Amino acid sequence: MTYKAFIPTRDHRKCIDQTSLEHHYWGGDNDVSEITSCVQRPLFDGIIVSVLFQAVLNAAIPDHDADAFRPPRTEEHLYLDSVVEWLFGGLSHWDAEHYLFIAERGYLYEHNFAFFPLFPVVLRGLVETLLRPLSSWLSVRGRLLLAVAVGNSALFLLSAVALYALSRAVLQDRRLALLSSFLYCITPANVFMTAGYSESLFAALTYGGLLLLEKGFTFTACLALSIATAARSNGLVNIGFLLYLPALRAISQIRVYRTTTTGYSKVLRYIWVTLRLLLTSLLGTAVIALPFCAFQYYGYRTFCTPSTSLEQIHPSLLSLAEKRSYRVPNENGPPPLWCMRPLPLLYSHIQDVYWDVGFLRYFELRQIPNFILALPMATLGIVAVYAYFQANSELCLRLGLWETSSKKGLDKPIPGFFNPKVFVYIVHSAVLLVFGTLCMHVQVLTRFMASSSPVPFWISAHLLLLNEPLLHRRKTSSSTVQLHTDFRNCCKHTTQNPIVALLPHFKACSPTTQCILGYFLSYWLLGLALHCNFLPWT
Repeated sequence: MTYKAFIPTRDHRKCIDQTSLEHHYWGGDNDVSEITSCVQRPLFDGIIVSVLFQAVLNAAIPDHDADAFRPPRTEEHLYLDSVVEWLFGGLSHWDAEHYLFIAERGYLYEHNFAFFPLFPVVLRGLVETLLRPLSSWLSVRGRLLLAVAVGNSALFLLSAVALYALSRAVLQDRRLALLSSFLYCITPANVFMTAGYSESLFAALTYGGLLLLEKGFTFTACLALSIATAARSNGLVNIGFLLYLPALRAISQIRVYRTTTTGYSKVLRYIWVTLRLLLTSLLGTAVIALPFCAFQYYGYRTFCTPSTSLEQIHPSLLSLAEKRSYRVPNENGPPPLWCMRPLPLLYSHIQDVYWDVGFLRYFELRQIPNFILALPMATLGIVAVYAYFQANSELCLRLGLWETSSKKGLDKPIPGFFNPKVFVYIVHSAVLLVFGTLCMHVQVLTRFMASSSPVPFWISAHLLLLNEPLLHRRKTSSSTVQLHTDFRNCCKHTTQNPIVALLPHFKACSPTTQCILGYFLSYWLLGLALHCNFLPWT
């Protein structure tokens, strides 16, 4: 496959314009309830299969003795704890142990502050409300595990619906939006969407906030994106959307005023649009950054001006701190050195000291397997950037902010992946990809990208529609291969899910389809097998 296929030529644009009836065939605009039902079915089935698989694999494969955070259990086991542990224990490994510990004990150890508070608060809220009637049969730990399974399943569904709605608003192509949502249901980061991680919560808030921003609800969008920052630190990157999309609308308004108003009225309107943009940018940036700043202040108060003595800490937890050199707050001890810095950011200190995160620190020969692990997601990100720049090089050079007077082509933007509205999402994805590759533990790139950007699913769906003949016809040249690809009716029968329909004919699919589906499904299965047994898959 050559990249020439990516470029929408004038003939291609004309073809798109002539096939508007085909786009209408895939469905209308008022389909929120339909898509909820449509995505719910494959996603709900996938969640059930994931939970069953992790339970069986966790029981069948002995847990690896990993050098990971494993706090001691200080509660007595109740009647149903062993059952819940058997069913959902695989969802509590690696970083999930931190979230569960924080939800149960609060921020006791210094390195716990690498994990932001919203997800533990949600888990604790479920334990103290919906799951409180089970307190006679389940300990707090057992109820937390149950809260992980129930809460993340609901959040995963919400994020899938939000992704579809965002895709419809940006791509303006129902086929591509729907196929992207189906691919999201089998995301390579699947195990992290159902385990005790904050990925599903962050994805739901991020996609929902970006949808509100696309619809023009700037204040509500700021609140959603602000709450997302309370779930993960990379929510700060979403400030870029807040700066870009209102600026795009302001430039459009100025262009309108330039032709419809004159004199002082024009000048006053220009001033008003500019002031409103500045106020929106400043206030919105402050709102989105506020949870991060507040959490860092809480960490500063906890360790730099502590009010806790060692006698107030449970002996087994204090013993673990001494054994593993975990710092705990101690009002009678000296403050840590990071408190003396001009900008005492606990998060930066933890990433540096506990996880050895920094620029190019992961570029070592022994980390080659982890780079290979992240290569498929990185490849999708690179292909998305390259293809979009090839198709819209002039738009990219202009940062998508204004149009040239010599613009030719359709009056309306091209629906699909090459829509001009996709530009800011491509930039956002590229920033995450570069930062994740150069400054993070590269093996987390899969879940980092899959929960933060819709671009990996958009480019995957775009490539499938571009290169897979089976998605475009009811019957193929082979009488044994028949697919139901009427996306308008795909919700009525589960066999009409195009991804599910492709799997029995995997060998007949194009190489592009085999690579994409092979990547999604293999990581879906490997993640469950490895992560749930404390094997390296983080």
